[in-house]
Amino acid sequence: MFNEKQTQVLQYDIDESRIKSRSKGNINLSYLEAFDIIETANKIFGYGNWNYSITSLETVSQETNSNQNIVIAYKAVINVTVNDLAHNKHVSREDVGFGTGIAKQLSNAHEGGAKEAVTDAIKRAMRSFGNQFGNSLYNKSRQPSQQSNQQLQLHNQHPQQEQPQIQQQNHSPQEFSSLYHLGLQVLEQGTDLVVIGEDIFNKKDTIKACGFRWDANRKLWYRSTQEAA
Repeated sequence: MFNEKQTQVLQYDIDESRIKSRSKGNINLSYLEAFDIIETANKIFGYGNWNYSITSLETVSQETNSNQNIVIAYKAVINVTVNDLAHNKHVSREDVGFGTGIAKQLSNAHEGGAKEAVTDAIKRAMRSFGNQFGNSLYNKSRQPSQQSNQQLQLHNQHPQQEQPQIQQQNHSPQEFSSLYHLGLQVLEQGTDLVVIGEDIFNKKDTIKACGFRWDANRKLWYRSTQEAA
């Protein structure tokens, strides 16, 4: 289903800079933002290689609080489908999410509750794909200070395993070592090699030096595998 490179990236420990936190009562909760989940899916699976659909969306309750605001709770069931690069195979995940809309106007409360429920369901469904989508945040024994080092060790100890067979024919890991040292990854998407990673725009000089060009339509750095060959 997934190529070797995608599988390895999915298994990497999550970058701590992506993790946000909020307080709920006396508990501090860690989470990933919705835009981050979508952006990560685009980077790993490829634009157009995944999608989601709303299986159901319904109100659970409606009341008025002490401030005379309308409070509406929603429940959403979302189905996420991920295809392989050739769209010959796919895998689906389904999960439920909840959201609460609070507003003076009924329509605004409905809007807020529905959006939050759908977003929550997407995040929960994507979580089944592993660490890059926040599954490790549910591990109470997780040690944040060690995660980035573990990811770097994977690069240093197993450089040859990071490339699918076709990529090993086109380039060696040492060719893009300057990118790996910055915490970036090089993935194969169709006939292109693409760069993914955090804070990628501020690392553009190094990326350009490795022969990659910016594609404004796809919003990514790419390089043809033929050029690499």
